[in-house]
Amino acid sequence: MEKVVIVAIGGNSLVRDNGRESIQDQYEAVMETAVNIADMVEQGYNVVVTHGNGPQVGFGLRRAEIANKVAGMPEIPLVNCGADTQGGIGYQIQQALTNEFAQRGINKKVATVITQVEVSKDDPNFKNPTKPVGSFFTFEQAEEMKKDHPDWVFIEDSGRGYRRVVPSPKPMDIVEKDAIKTLIHSGFVVIAVGGGGIPVIKSANNTYQGIDAVIDKDFATSLLAEQVNADTLIITTGVNRVCINFGKPNQKALETITIEETKFYVAEGHFPPGSMLPKIEASLSFLEKNGSRVIITNPESLKDAINEEAGTHIVK
Repeated sequence: MEKVVIVAIGGNSLVRDNGRESIQDQYEAVMETAVNIADMVEQGYNVVVTHGNGPQVGFGLRRAEIANKVAGMPEIPLVNCGADTQGGIGYQIQQALTNEFAQRGINKKVATVITQVEVSKDDPNFKNPTKPVGSFFTFEQAEEMKKDHPDWVFIEDSGRGYRRVVPSPKPMDIVEKDAIKTLIHSGFVVIAVGGGGIPVIKSANNTYQGIDAVIDKDFATSLLAEQVNADTLIITTGVNRVCINFGKPNQKALETITIEETKFYVAEGHFPPGSMLPKIEASLSFLEKNGSRVIITNPESLKDAINEEAGTHIVK
């Protein structure tokens, strides 16, 4: 069997701008990404897809809030909203890949696994939320929303505006990992841990209960890659290559770097905590376990990146 490659798609890459946020707009973005993933499958790679859902969770929470105010409909807990968006985005990716394979005559089946991910109820992030969800707002808009929701926390996100942040505990275990491995080894392209997975806590009698949080999809993807013995982890983002001194006259794009070099750049503070740093930390975690390489690039460069012609490659 070919080596397993995990491809993580960012939730923001499915919402291109504030004027194109509809489900149809999202599906068009998914179809573009499906072309790039199909290119990899056509080359013989055994691909597993994960995806983010930060904007989509924010939209879902806002819709539920409006429906509650206008029509008295029950509000949706954050954990359920995460599950809903995992299913919805998974469906779109699954359909887009199935259709792309059919057009190319590729004999591949696609399956989405609604995935629970175990977290600790004592994770410190429950007291210090850090995960951005939903749309970008101006400072004035954020302050206005805080009047209705005094417990909400907003942060400035990489110069793009203000976003609400929610708890983001570290993933401990992929509950459905055995089912995912079975599908991989049966030749399926699997879509899993969507949005970082549905956060659940495990009780003493081995039962699970959902908890309101959003797990960082890159950390969950790294854990999945470790637990299914993937060879390569690809994390997509908005740039072709990771840069140091980003936005400065001495900005430099990184092509191939080692774990040690990556840690040095982290220590120097080159990667913002709200955007690139989690991707770098997830990459290092994977490589220090059993991974061979990590590639960070934009979705349109996937085919070139897997052939070492684009992207930032982090190696041992």
